[in-house]
Amino acid sequence: MNTIPKIIDLITILLMEVGELSFFGWRFFKESVKRPFEFKEFIKQCFNMGNRSLLLVGVTGFIIGLVFTLQSRPTLQEFGAVSWMPSMVSISIIREIGPIITALICAGRIGSGIGAELGSMRVTEQIDAMEVSGTNPFKYLVVTRIMATTIMLPILVVFGDAIAIYGSYLVENIKGNVSFLLYYNQVFNSLEFGDLIPATIKTFFFGFAIGLVGCFKGYYCKKGTAGVGIAANSAVVFTSMLLFVIDFIAVFITDIFYDL
Repeated sequence: MNTIPKIIDLITILLMEVGELSFFGWRFFKESVKRPFEFKEFIKQCFNMGNRSLLLVGVTGFIIGLVFTLQSRPTLQEFGAVSWMPSMVSISIIREIGPIITALICAGRIGSGIGAELGSMRVTEQIDAMEVSGTNPFKYLVVTRIMATTIMLPILVVFGDAIAIYGSYLVENIKGNVSFLLYYNQVFNSLEFGDLIPATIKTFFFGFAIGLVGCFKGYYCKKGTAGVGIAANSAVVFTSMLLFVIDFIAVFITDIFYDL
């Protein structure tokens, strides 16, 4: 009997969290169109997020391409369908595997960093000092970071997809002696705009979710210095859940358009 009140409390907390996050997002849209525009800080955040995540995304994408091809090749050989390998790998990576894996990596790398950074600024009263000095900390700290993640994640996804497909080509070149030109001709012949456009559009929403949740958790960090770790950890967990929800909605909508 005691479990029912606990479940109700958890649902209440979750709904309150979603409501506060929605209000935080509405405030972002309202502040993002107001002057002054912190363009220099935006460029700085884009560079930091993109440059620091580039190596990790590249290595992860390369390993995904290698492992995915090595695991799939024996099964396709049994059915005599090895020639379909470039098409299968490219469509799978570009439609689903590349965007979601890259987004999860960035949620751990970028989202936790934003949560810890803003959380430490909150507990050391740097954000309060900015408010007292007449600076708008929300616009300077939050708007620039959310916009940077929204812009940079699609670029990182494209980079990761390209490296993953190249890793797949290396396996095919070693195992099946497939040339670079032949492999990439099959890759581009199998891809359509219906594969590229939905996969690209949803990466903008992934980047927005990573920046929004990371900034939200850090900006309203509590409980002193211990709260910084809680903010960073909860940013990763909450963002990961949100990414899967967004991905499901994107796939569901795309499937409806395919049926039309």
